[in-house]
Amino acid sequence: MPSSRNKTLFITDAVLDRYLPECIELKASQNDIKPLLNQTIIGDSFEVLKKMPAESVDLIVTDPPYNLEKNFNAKRFKKMDDASYITWLEMWVKEAQRILKNTGSIYVCCDWKSSAAVYVVLKKYFFVQNRITWEREKGRSSAKNWKNNLEDIYFATKSKDFTFNLDKVMVKKNVLAPYKDENGQAKDWFVENGQKYRLTAPSNVWTDITVPYWSMAENTEHPTQKPEKLIAKLILASSNEGDVVLDPFLGSGTTSVVAKKLNRKYIGIELDKGFAALAQKRLDTKSKDIQGYNGKYFLAKGVKS
Repeated sequence: MPSSRNKTLFITDAVLDRYLPECIELKASQNDIKPLLNQTIIGDSFEVLKKMPAESVDLIVTDPPYNLEKNFNAKRFKKMDDASYITWLEMWVKEAQRILKNTGSIYVCCDWKSSAAVYVVLKKYFFVQNRITWEREKGRSSAKNWKNNLEDIYFATKSKDFTFNLDKVMVKKNVLAPYKDENGQAKDWFVENGQKYRLTAPSNVWTDITVPYWSMAENTEHPTQKPEKLIAKLILASSNEGDVVLDPFLGSGTTSVVAKKLNRKYIGIELDKGFAALAQKRLDTKSKDIQGYNGKYFLAKGVKS
């Protein structure tokens, strides 16, 4: 029996019966994005994306299968040679470019092995702006290699005119060596409960992310689930309230869930019916809570709101 404190969400018959009917299938091409808003679409991204209207979404955030052998519930992704994986990426990235508004951005998650391929394909269709590297905390050790504890996220835009809200993704950190101005006043820092803090601009190296685990309400059985805090940073930086956020590889639903919590419209595409139903269950919540975010700024590890 699992612990009573285990909050992990599983794909059960009850979840399928209750939430699968809420998901939709896209059988015909759409000229209007409105019928797809705030929906979980069951289907193959390569086919669904072709049916979506051009320049209809503001932001794409996605975590496609890395080039690894991996089971995703009833589906299995098979490892390819590098050239085939690049071809596979290009099949959906070119459609993503068509669907994205001219002022839109795209974020693509990858690991160190797939990172080079993702960059090559994104560079062909977008302006690559940066690569974020984040610490996963988890990883299996090896007797003859370094433990793999990092993943990448490429940030690219369709044009050079794009949304980026730096003020929405500031990080509250402890001040180790506070400065004072010529009048002896605090310079760019403040005091709370006797502790000195500073709000700082985030870099492209993130070490403040907690990977979901069994006692966290956001945790699911999905094998590659991304943390809500991670996705929240991307959505807040590169979209505004009311914008449309698309995830072509929705998985357990994190992108849609976070978009909803942050007052964006969402569209998620998921091939596996079990994970689509699980995503829909996660969306059936009124909670706005995101671990490590207090509604104004993000919190570095060990920092209280």
